[in-house]
Amino acid sequence: MRSNNRFIKLIIILIIFFLIISIIITSYGQELTAEEIINKVNELMNQDTVQAKVKMTITTTSGEKRIFIYDSYSKNKGEKNLLRYIEPKRAKGQTILMLNYADDIWMYFPRTKRIRKLATNSKSQKMEGSDFSYEDTGASDAFIEDFSSKKLGSEKREGYDCYKIEMLKKEGIKSGYSRLIMWIIKDDFYPVVINYYDAENPELLLKTLIQYNIKEIDGIPTATKMVMYNKQENSQTSIEMLEVKYNVELDDSLFTERNLKKR
Repeated sequence: MRSNNRFIKLIIILIIFFLIISIIITSYGQELTAEEIINKVNELMNQDTVQAKVKMTITTTSGEKRIFIYDSYSKNKGEKNLLRYIEPKRAKGQTILMLNYADDIWMYFPRTKRIRKLATNSKSQKMEGSDFSYEDTGASDAFIEDFSSKKLGSEKREGYDCYKIEMLKKEGIKSGYSRLIMWIIKDDFYPVVINYYDAENPELLLKTLIQYNIKEIDGIPTATKMVMYNKQENSQTSIEMLEVKYNVELDDSLFTERNLKKR
């Protein structure tokens, strides 16, 4: 009788052992690759259409603050973007049109009533003197097409369990950055922190983007505040989403040179 009990206990222990091994093997087999993670990030960040009202606060190296409020429109998963400034008064009506994922950029200045097309190398320049470049604001498949990705493990950032991914610029690609390091929330694949490194020196950290107050809006995880910290100039720019709507109807005529002068 006692030997039977021992045999039953042994069987139970072996069953539990094999269950644990099975769970470990299954979990390992389902572990996402860096490419799969970045594909999910890309899908999340490139919504078909987005309409927003945005407050941008630039804090300069000297501590001076400059505040802008603008309406933002995006279509075709970031291929077309329009920004129209509402405040302050001196900037009201100024409009930026970005097409082809910010490869083509036009600006309209209401004081002179002139439209100016920016040079092709302007994509890496600061937008309105902020710490965001035009490249940073123009969504695209760049994370997939311009960079190769590699997992660096897992870390906790801003209170979230995250994948840590390194992205290296592919040969022949024009970008203001040689590499990125991203911390991506495991639960929803939202990039909560991104480090941007110099185009010529992969060890020189230029900027860090941290996304705050992540909420679901229209069922989509959205940072209602993001701050770009400029590590070289000791300045920073915050963007607050005052209003956000996804999957709205946006006419193609909105994203034209003719529309730039409309108020």
